Amino acid sequence: MALKGLDIFKLTPKKNCKECGNPTCMAFSMKVASGAISIDKCPYMSAEALASLSEATAPLMKTIEVGSGDNAHKLGGETVLFRHEKTLVSKNLYSARLSTAMSDEEIDARLATVKLVDYERIGEREFIEFITVEYAGDGADKYVALVEKAVAANRALILDCPDAEVAKAALAICKDQKPILNGANKDNLDALNAVATEAKVTLGVGGGNISDIYDNIKALEGKGNKNLVIDVTGANIKDTYANAVLVRRGNLKDGDRTLGYPSIVNIAKIADGCPHMETALASAFTLKYGSILVMDKMGYAEALALYGLRQNVYTDPQKPMKVAPGIYPLNGADENAPCSLTVDFALTYFLVSGEYERSKCPVNLLISDASGMSVLTAWAAGKFSAGTIKKFFDEFDIENKVKTRTLIIPGKVAVMKGEIEAKLPGWNVVVGPMEAVQLVKFIKDFQA
Repeated sequence: MALKGLDIFKLTPKKNCKECGNPTCMAFSMKVASGAISIDKCPYMSAEALASLSEATAPLMKTIEVGSGDNAHKLGGETVLFRHEKTLVSKNLYSARLSTAMSDEEIDARLATVKLVDYERIGEREFIEFITVEYAGDGADKYVALVEKAVAANRALILDCPDAEVAKAALAICKDQKPILNGANKDNLDALNAVATEAKVTLGVGGGNISDIYDNIKALEGKGNKNLVIDVTGANIKDTYANAVLVRRGNLKDGDRTLGYPSIVNIAKIADGCPHMETALASAFTLKYGSILVMDKMGYAEALALYGLRQNVYTDPQKPMKVAPGIYPLNGADENAPCSLTVDFALTYFLVSGEYERSKCPVNLLISDASGMSVLTAWAAGKFSAGTIKKFFDEFDIENKVKTRTLIIPGKVAVMKGEIEAKLPGWNVVVGPMEAVQLVKFIKDFQA
Protein backbone atom coordinates (compact mmCIF):
# COMPACT_ATOMS: atom_id res chain seq x y z
CA MET A 1 0.00 0.00 0.00
CA ALA A 2 1.10 3.59 -0.58
CA LEU A 3 2.41 5.46 2.45
CA LYS A 4 0.39 8.29 3.96
CA GLY A 5 1.80 11.73 4.62
CA LEU A 6 2.26 11.06 8.35
CA ASP A 7 4.08 7.79 7.60
CA ILE A 8 6.52 9.60 5.32
CA PHE A 9 7.06 12.32 7.94
CA LYS A 10 7.87 9.71 10.62
CA LEU A 11 10.23 7.75 8.35
CA THR A 12 12.15 10.79 7.12
CA PRO A 13 15.65 11.00 8.70
CA LYS A 14 15.69 14.22 10.68
CA LYS A 15 19.20 14.61 12.01
CA ASN A 16 20.22 16.63 8.93
CA CYS A 17 16.85 18.21 8.24
CA LYS A 18 16.70 21.91 9.04
CA GLU A 19 12.90 21.78 8.84
CA CYS A 20 12.53 18.96 11.41
CA GLY A 21 9.34 19.45 13.34
CA ASN A 22 8.35 22.44 11.23
CA PRO A 23 4.82 22.40 9.72
CA THR A 24 6.44 22.99 6.31
CA CYS A 25 8.04 19.55 6.54
CA MET A 26 4.65 17.96 7.22
CA ALA A 27 3.14 19.85 4.26
CA PHE A 28 5.92 18.50 2.04
CA SER A 29 5.22 14.96 3.27
CA MET A 30 1.53 15.31 2.48
CA LYS A 31 2.32 16.54 -1.04
CA VAL A 32 4.60 13.55 -1.59
CA ALA A 33 1.89 11.19 -0.39
CA SER A 34 -0.66 12.73 -2.77
CA GLY A 35 1.72 12.47 -5.71
CA ALA A 36 1.95 16.23 -6.15
CA ILE A 37 5.73 16.26 -5.73
CA SER A 38 8.56 13.75 -5.86
CA ILE A 39 10.28 12.83 -2.60
CA ASP A 40 13.71 13.46 -4.12
CA LYS A 41 12.88 17.20 -4.11
CA CYS A 42 13.75 17.31 -0.40
CA PRO A 43 17.34 18.67 -0.20
CA TYR A 44 17.94 17.13 3.23
CA MET A 45 16.94 13.53 2.44
CA SER A 46 19.76 11.01 2.64
CA ALA A 47 20.44 8.56 -0.19
CA GLU A 48 19.44 5.66 2.06
CA ALA A 49 16.14 7.28 2.92
CA LEU A 50 15.44 8.07 -0.74
CA ALA A 51 16.09 4.46 -1.71
CA SER A 52 13.75 3.12 0.97
CA LEU A 53 10.93 5.59 0.38
CA SER A 54 10.98 6.19 -3.39
CA GLU A 55 9.22 2.95 -4.34
CA ALA A 56 6.75 3.21 -1.44
CA THR A 57 5.70 6.71 -2.47
CA ALA A 58 5.63 6.03 -6.22
CA PRO A 59 2.21 5.61 -7.92
CA LEU A 60 0.81 2.12 -7.58
CA MET A 61 0.85 1.70 -11.36
CA LYS A 62 4.14 2.11 -13.15
CA THR A 63 4.48 4.44 -16.12
CA ILE A 64 5.98 2.52 -19.02
CA GLU A 65 7.55 4.31 -21.99
CA VAL A 66 7.55 2.51 -25.33
CA GLY A 67 8.36 3.50 -28.89
CA SER A 68 10.85 6.13 -29.97
CA GLY A 69 10.96 9.57 -31.58
CA ASP A 70 7.58 10.79 -32.81
CA ASN A 71 6.16 7.34 -32.00
CA ALA A 72 7.12 7.42 -28.31
CA HIS A 73 4.18 6.80 -25.97
CA LYS A 74 3.60 6.62 -22.23
CA LEU A 75 1.36 3.91 -20.81
CA GLY A 76 -0.04 3.44 -17.31
CA GLY A 77 0.68 5.72 -14.39
CA GLU A 78 -3.00 5.73 -13.39
CA THR A 79 -3.95 6.52 -9.80
CA VAL A 80 -7.73 6.02 -9.83
CA LEU A 81 -10.23 3.57 -11.28
CA PHE A 82 -12.75 6.10 -12.57
CA ARG A 83 -12.63 9.41 -14.38
CA HIS A 84 -14.98 11.10 -11.93
CA GLU A 85 -12.48 10.51 -9.12
CA LYS A 86 -9.58 12.28 -10.80
CA THR A 87 -8.32 13.03 -14.29
CA LEU A 88 -6.94 9.91 -15.96
CA VAL A 89 -3.27 10.03 -16.90
CA SER A 90 -2.52 8.01 -20.05
CA LYS A 91 -5.14 7.63 -22.76
CA ASN A 92 -5.55 4.20 -24.27
CA LEU A 93 -3.99 3.64 -27.68
CA TYR A 94 -5.03 1.60 -30.70
CA SER A 95 -3.12 -0.96 -32.73
CA ALA A 96 -3.74 -2.54 -36.12
CA ARG A 97 -2.94 -6.26 -36.32
CA LEU A 98 -0.78 -7.84 -39.00
CA SER A 99 -0.09 -11.57 -39.13
CA THR A 100 2.16 -13.86 -41.10
CA ALA A 101 -1.00 -15.88 -41.76
CA MET A 102 -2.38 -13.02 -43.87
CA SER A 103 -1.94 -12.74 -47.62
CA ASP A 104 0.17 -9.94 -49.09
CA GLU A 105 -3.01 -8.26 -50.32
CA GLU A 106 -4.53 -8.30 -46.83
CA ILE A 107 -1.34 -6.91 -45.31
CA ASP A 108 -1.11 -4.08 -47.85
CA ALA A 109 -4.77 -3.21 -47.33
CA ARG A 110 -4.29 -3.10 -43.55
CA LEU A 111 -1.24 -0.84 -43.85
CA ALA A 112 -3.18 1.44 -46.21
CA THR A 113 -5.88 1.75 -43.54
CA VAL A 114 -3.25 2.68 -40.96
CA LYS A 115 -2.19 5.59 -43.17
CA LEU A 116 -5.80 6.61 -43.83
CA VAL A 117 -6.78 6.90 -40.17
CA ASP A 118 -4.75 10.00 -39.37
CA TYR A 119 -6.54 13.31 -38.76
CA GLU A 120 -6.89 16.14 -36.25
CA ARG A 121 -9.79 16.55 -33.84
CA ILE A 122 -10.01 19.36 -31.30
CA GLY A 123 -6.30 20.06 -31.50
CA GLU A 124 -5.20 16.43 -31.12
CA ARG A 125 -3.76 14.15 -33.75
CA GLU A 126 -5.93 11.04 -33.97
CA PHE A 127 -4.24 8.06 -35.57
CA ILE A 128 -3.52 4.36 -35.14
CA GLU A 129 -0.55 4.53 -32.80
CA PHE A 130 0.68 0.92 -32.97
CA ILE A 131 1.06 -1.96 -35.39
CA THR A 132 0.97 -5.42 -33.85
CA VAL A 133 2.94 -8.00 -35.83
CA GLU A 134 1.71 -11.50 -34.99
CA TYR A 135 3.80 -14.61 -35.54
CA ALA A 136 1.72 -17.53 -36.81
CA GLY A 137 4.50 -20.12 -36.60
CA ASP A 138 5.55 -20.16 -40.25
CA GLY A 139 9.25 -19.37 -40.04
CA ALA A 140 11.54 -16.56 -38.96
CA ASP A 141 12.20 -15.25 -42.48
CA LYS A 142 8.55 -14.53 -43.18
CA TYR A 143 8.09 -12.90 -39.79
CA VAL A 144 11.16 -10.69 -40.15
CA ALA A 145 9.99 -9.58 -43.60
CA LEU A 146 6.61 -8.61 -42.14
CA VAL A 147 8.29 -6.70 -39.31
CA GLU A 148 10.29 -4.77 -41.91
CA LYS A 149 7.03 -3.74 -43.60
CA ALA A 150 5.63 -2.63 -40.25
CA VAL A 151 8.75 -0.58 -39.47
CA ALA A 152 8.36 1.23 -42.81
CA ALA A 153 4.82 2.26 -41.80
CA ASN A 154 6.32 4.54 -39.11
CA ARG A 155 4.28 3.47 -36.10
CA ALA A 156 5.20 2.07 -32.70
CA LEU A 157 5.43 -1.72 -32.79
CA ILE A 158 4.19 -4.70 -30.80
CA LEU A 159 5.93 -7.96 -31.68
CA ASP A 160 3.41 -10.65 -30.75
CA CYS A 161 5.82 -13.57 -30.86
CA PRO A 162 6.15 -16.31 -28.22
CA ASP A 163 9.09 -17.94 -30.04
CA ALA A 164 12.28 -16.54 -28.48
CA GLU A 165 14.55 -17.24 -31.46
CA VAL A 166 12.15 -15.68 -33.97
CA ALA A 167 11.63 -12.71 -31.66
CA LYS A 168 15.40 -12.24 -31.39
CA ALA A 169 15.71 -12.16 -35.19
CA ALA A 170 12.91 -9.58 -35.44
CA LEU A 171 14.37 -7.37 -32.72
CA ALA A 172 17.66 -7.27 -34.59
CA ILE A 173 16.00 -4.95 -37.11
CA CYS A 174 13.66 -2.96 -34.89
CA LYS A 175 14.96 -2.79 -31.31
CA ASP A 176 15.92 0.88 -31.81
CA GLN A 177 12.19 1.60 -32.25
CA LYS A 178 11.68 0.31 -28.67
CA PRO A 179 8.83 -2.09 -29.48
CA ILE A 180 6.86 -4.18 -27.02
CA LEU A 181 7.78 -7.86 -27.20
CA ASN A 182 4.53 -9.61 -26.29
CA GLY A 183 3.95 -13.31 -25.71
CA ALA A 184 5.60 -14.29 -22.44
CA ASN A 185 3.86 -17.14 -20.60
CA LYS A 186 4.82 -19.88 -18.15
CA ASP A 187 6.26 -22.05 -20.95
CA ASN A 188 8.68 -19.49 -22.42
CA LEU A 189 9.15 -17.09 -19.52
CA ASP A 190 12.92 -17.42 -19.12
CA ALA A 191 13.74 -17.45 -22.84
CA LEU A 192 11.56 -14.48 -23.81
CA ASN A 193 12.64 -12.50 -20.74
CA ALA A 194 16.27 -12.98 -21.74
CA VAL A 195 15.55 -11.72 -25.27
CA ALA A 196 13.63 -8.66 -24.04
CA THR A 197 16.26 -7.83 -21.40
CA GLU A 198 19.10 -8.08 -23.89
CA ALA A 199 17.30 -5.81 -26.37
CA LYS A 200 16.18 -3.45 -23.56
CA VAL A 201 12.54 -3.52 -24.65
CA THR A 202 9.25 -3.82 -22.76
CA LEU A 203 8.00 -7.38 -22.28
CA GLY A 204 4.32 -8.30 -22.55
CA VAL A 205 3.25 -11.12 -20.23
CA GLY A 206 -0.01 -13.07 -20.10
CA GLY A 207 -1.44 -16.35 -18.89
CA GLY A 208 -4.30 -18.80 -19.11
CA ASN A 209 -6.15 -17.12 -16.26
CA ILE A 210 -5.67 -14.35 -13.70
CA SER A 211 -3.72 -16.64 -11.36
CA ASP A 212 -1.28 -17.59 -14.12
CA ILE A 213 -0.89 -13.93 -15.09
CA TYR A 214 -0.09 -13.01 -11.49
CA ASP A 215 2.42 -15.84 -11.06
CA ASN A 216 4.16 -14.99 -14.33
CA ILE A 217 4.51 -11.32 -13.38
CA LYS A 218 5.83 -12.31 -9.97
CA ALA A 219 8.40 -14.60 -11.58
CA LEU A 220 9.58 -11.86 -13.97
CA GLU A 221 9.87 -9.34 -11.15
CA GLY A 222 11.91 -11.90 -9.27
CA LYS A 223 14.31 -11.91 -12.21
CA GLY A 224 14.60 -8.13 -11.95
CA ASN A 225 12.36 -7.21 -14.90
CA LYS A 226 9.80 -4.53 -14.10
CA ASN A 227 9.58 -3.13 -17.62
CA LEU A 228 6.35 -4.98 -18.33
CA VAL A 229 2.87 -4.74 -19.80
CA ILE A 230 0.14 -7.25 -19.04
CA ASP A 231 -1.69 -9.04 -21.86
CA VAL A 232 -5.09 -9.59 -20.24
CA THR A 233 -6.59 -11.28 -23.33
CA GLY A 234 -8.40 -14.47 -22.33
CA ALA A 235 -10.05 -17.31 -24.20
CA ASN A 236 -13.25 -15.31 -24.69
CA ILE A 237 -14.88 -11.93 -24.06
CA LYS A 238 -15.98 -12.78 -20.52
CA ASP A 239 -12.52 -13.92 -19.39
CA THR A 240 -10.81 -10.96 -21.04
CA TYR A 241 -13.12 -8.45 -19.41
CA ALA A 242 -12.73 -10.13 -16.02
CA ASN A 243 -8.93 -10.14 -16.33
CA ALA A 244 -8.83 -6.44 -17.25
CA VAL A 245 -11.01 -5.44 -14.31
CA LEU A 246 -9.30 -7.72 -11.78
CA VAL A 247 -5.84 -6.51 -12.76
CA ARG A 248 -6.77 -2.83 -12.44
CA ARG A 249 -8.79 -3.21 -9.23
CA GLY A 250 -6.16 -5.45 -7.65
CA ASN A 251 -3.59 -2.77 -8.29
CA LEU A 252 -5.36 0.52 -7.60
CA LYS A 253 -8.00 -0.55 -5.07
CA ASP A 254 -6.19 -3.35 -3.22
CA GLY A 255 -2.72 -1.82 -3.54
CA ASP A 256 -1.01 -4.84 -5.14
CA ARG A 257 2.00 -3.49 -7.04
CA THR A 258 2.53 -6.82 -8.79
CA LEU A 259 -0.46 -5.93 -10.97
CA GLY A 260 0.69 -2.34 -11.43
CA TYR A 261 1.36 -2.34 -15.17
CA PRO A 262 -0.52 -1.15 -18.29
CA SER A 263 -2.55 -3.74 -20.18
CA ILE A 264 -2.92 -5.03 -23.74
CA VAL A 265 -6.32 -6.25 -24.94
CA ASN A 266 -6.21 -8.19 -28.21
CA ILE A 267 -9.77 -7.54 -29.36
CA ALA A 268 -9.02 -9.14 -32.74
CA LYS A 269 -8.69 -12.52 -30.98
CA ILE A 270 -12.05 -12.41 -29.20
CA ALA A 271 -14.33 -10.62 -31.69
CA ASP A 272 -14.68 -13.61 -34.07
CA GLY A 273 -14.05 -11.44 -37.12
CA CYS A 274 -17.20 -9.35 -36.67
CA PRO A 275 -16.44 -5.64 -37.26
CA HIS A 276 -19.47 -4.49 -35.25
CA MET A 277 -18.54 -6.67 -32.29
CA GLU A 278 -14.96 -5.44 -32.50
CA THR A 279 -16.05 -1.80 -32.37
CA ALA A 280 -18.40 -2.51 -29.47
CA LEU A 281 -15.63 -4.28 -27.54
CA ALA A 282 -13.18 -1.48 -28.30
CA SER A 283 -15.68 0.97 -26.80
CA ALA A 284 -16.03 -1.19 -23.69
CA PHE A 285 -12.29 -1.56 -23.15
CA THR A 286 -11.69 2.12 -23.84
CA LEU A 287 -13.78 2.62 -20.70
CA LYS A 288 -12.49 -0.42 -18.82
CA TYR A 289 -8.74 -0.39 -18.60
CA GLY A 290 -7.32 -1.33 -21.99
CA SER A 291 -4.04 0.58 -22.35
CA ILE A 292 -3.50 -0.76 -25.88
CA LEU A 293 -6.38 -2.20 -27.93
CA VAL A 294 -5.38 -4.47 -30.83
CA MET A 295 -7.93 -4.50 -33.68
CA ASP A 296 -8.48 -5.96 -37.13
CA LYS A 297 -11.32 -3.75 -38.34
CA MET A 298 -10.20 -0.24 -37.42
CA GLY A 299 -11.29 1.92 -40.35
CA TYR A 300 -12.08 5.61 -40.63
CA ALA A 301 -15.70 5.21 -39.52
CA GLU A 302 -14.73 3.17 -36.45
CA ALA A 303 -11.98 5.64 -35.59
CA LEU A 304 -14.36 8.62 -35.60
CA ALA A 305 -16.52 6.94 -32.97
CA LEU A 306 -13.74 5.48 -30.84
CA TYR A 307 -11.50 8.53 -30.80
CA GLY A 308 -14.44 10.75 -29.93
CA LEU A 309 -15.22 8.47 -26.98
CA ARG A 310 -11.58 8.41 -25.94
CA GLN A 311 -11.35 12.19 -25.94
CA ASN A 312 -14.43 12.41 -23.74
CA VAL A 313 -12.99 9.93 -21.24
CA TYR A 314 -9.38 11.10 -21.13
CA THR A 315 -9.91 14.86 -21.20
CA ASP A 316 -9.63 16.81 -17.96
CA PRO A 317 -13.29 17.31 -16.89
CA GLN A 318 -12.38 20.74 -15.48
CA LYS A 319 -11.09 21.94 -18.85
CA PRO A 320 -13.69 22.40 -21.61
CA MET A 321 -13.03 20.78 -24.97
CA LYS A 322 -12.45 23.58 -27.47
CA VAL A 323 -11.69 23.94 -31.15
CA ALA A 324 -9.31 26.59 -32.41
CA PRO A 325 -10.93 29.93 -33.35
CA GLY A 326 -10.81 30.82 -37.03
CA ILE A 327 -12.50 30.38 -40.41
CA TYR A 328 -13.63 26.86 -41.35
CA PRO A 329 -14.73 26.64 -45.02
CA LEU A 330 -17.35 23.89 -45.42
CA ASN A 331 -18.56 22.19 -48.60
CA GLY A 332 -16.01 23.95 -50.78
CA ALA A 333 -16.88 27.43 -49.52
CA ASP A 334 -14.91 30.32 -51.02
CA GLU A 335 -14.68 34.01 -50.13
CA ASN A 336 -18.15 34.65 -51.55
CA ALA A 337 -19.97 32.08 -49.39
CA PRO A 338 -22.04 33.37 -46.45
CA CYS A 339 -20.50 33.35 -42.99
CA SER A 340 -22.06 31.58 -40.02
CA LEU A 341 -20.89 32.43 -36.51
CA THR A 342 -20.76 30.21 -33.44
CA VAL A 343 -18.60 29.52 -30.36
CA ASP A 344 -15.54 27.30 -29.82
CA PHE A 345 -17.26 24.73 -27.57
CA ALA A 346 -16.37 21.41 -29.25
CA LEU A 347 -19.86 19.92 -29.03
CA THR A 348 -21.39 23.05 -30.58
CA TYR A 349 -18.82 23.02 -33.37
CA PHE A 350 -19.44 19.39 -34.30
CA LEU A 351 -23.21 19.77 -34.20
CA VAL A 352 -23.22 22.92 -36.34
CA SER A 353 -20.53 21.82 -38.80
CA GLY A 354 -22.17 18.41 -39.15
CA GLU A 355 -25.53 19.93 -40.10
CA TYR A 356 -23.94 22.36 -42.56
CA GLU A 357 -21.98 19.52 -44.18
CA ARG A 358 -25.21 17.55 -44.46
CA SER A 359 -26.80 20.45 -46.31
CA LYS A 360 -24.09 20.39 -49.06
CA CYS A 361 -24.29 24.20 -49.17
CA PRO A 362 -21.01 26.18 -49.07
CA VAL A 363 -20.63 28.09 -45.78
CA ASN A 364 -17.70 29.77 -44.02
CA LEU A 365 -18.11 28.71 -40.39
CA LEU A 366 -16.60 31.35 -38.08
CA ILE A 367 -15.50 30.05 -34.67
CA SER A 368 -15.14 32.75 -32.05
CA ASP A 369 -13.16 32.32 -28.82
CA ALA A 370 -15.72 31.86 -26.02
CA SER A 371 -13.50 30.02 -23.49
CA GLY A 372 -15.04 26.68 -24.47
CA MET A 373 -18.55 27.65 -23.36
CA SER A 374 -21.81 26.93 -25.17
CA VAL A 375 -23.65 29.77 -26.93
CA LEU A 376 -26.04 30.80 -24.15
CA THR A 377 -23.50 30.21 -21.35
CA ALA A 378 -20.90 32.30 -23.16
CA TRP A 379 -23.45 35.05 -23.86
CA ALA A 380 -24.53 35.13 -20.20
CA ALA A 381 -20.87 35.27 -19.08
CA GLY A 382 -19.99 38.06 -21.50
CA LYS A 383 -17.71 35.79 -23.53
CA PHE A 384 -19.92 35.95 -26.64
CA SER A 385 -20.96 39.53 -27.24
CA ALA A 386 -20.83 42.18 -29.93
CA GLY A 387 -17.54 43.37 -28.44
CA THR A 388 -15.88 39.94 -28.44
CA ILE A 389 -17.14 39.28 -31.97
CA LYS A 390 -15.68 42.59 -33.17
CA LYS A 391 -12.37 41.67 -31.53
CA PHE A 392 -12.46 38.24 -33.21
CA PHE A 393 -13.11 39.83 -36.62
CA ASP A 394 -10.17 42.19 -36.15
CA GLU A 395 -7.73 39.54 -34.90
CA PHE A 396 -8.47 37.15 -37.76
CA ASP A 397 -8.84 39.88 -40.40
CA ILE A 398 -12.22 38.44 -41.44
CA GLU A 399 -13.27 41.38 -43.59
CA ASN A 400 -10.21 41.06 -45.83
CA LYS A 401 -10.45 37.28 -46.07
CA VAL A 402 -14.05 37.10 -47.28
CA LYS A 403 -15.97 39.23 -49.76
CA THR A 404 -19.40 38.37 -48.47
CA ARG A 405 -21.03 40.65 -45.93
CA THR A 406 -23.67 38.19 -44.74
CA LEU A 407 -23.28 36.90 -41.16
CA ILE A 408 -25.62 34.26 -39.72
CA ILE A 409 -25.78 34.23 -35.90
CA PRO A 410 -27.35 31.58 -33.61
CA GLY A 411 -31.07 32.08 -33.06
CA LYS A 412 -30.66 31.82 -29.28
CA VAL A 413 -28.78 35.13 -29.25
CA ALA A 414 -31.04 37.01 -31.67
CA VAL A 415 -30.99 39.90 -29.17
CA MET A 416 -27.41 40.61 -30.27
CA LYS A 417 -28.38 41.38 -33.90
CA GLY A 418 -28.53 45.18 -33.51
CA GLU A 419 -25.39 45.35 -31.36
CA ILE A 420 -23.38 43.30 -33.88
CA GLU A 421 -24.57 45.47 -36.79
CA ALA A 422 -23.44 48.53 -34.85
CA LYS A 423 -19.98 47.02 -34.28
CA LEU A 424 -19.71 45.65 -37.84
CA PRO A 425 -21.05 48.35 -40.18
CA GLY A 426 -21.79 47.11 -43.66
CA TRP A 427 -22.60 43.57 -42.53
CA ASN A 428 -26.04 42.05 -42.96
CA VAL A 429 -26.64 40.13 -39.75
CA VAL A 430 -29.15 37.28 -40.22
CA VAL A 431 -30.69 35.46 -37.27
CA GLY A 432 -30.38 31.72 -37.74
CA PRO A 433 -32.52 28.92 -36.29
CA MET A 434 -32.75 28.10 -32.60
CA GLU A 435 -31.43 24.53 -32.97
CA ALA A 436 -28.60 23.05 -35.07
CA VAL A 437 -30.90 20.39 -36.52
CA GLN A 438 -32.83 23.18 -38.30
CA LEU A 439 -29.75 24.45 -40.14
CA VAL A 440 -30.09 22.19 -43.19
CA LYS A 441 -33.46 23.57 -44.20
CA PHE A 442 -32.48 27.09 -43.14
CA ILE A 443 -29.34 27.35 -45.26
CA LYS A 444 -30.96 25.69 -48.29
CA ASP A 445 -33.87 28.15 -48.16
CA PHE A 446 -31.47 31.04 -47.51
CA GLN A 447 -29.30 30.27 -50.54
CA ALA A 448 -32.23 29.44 -52.84
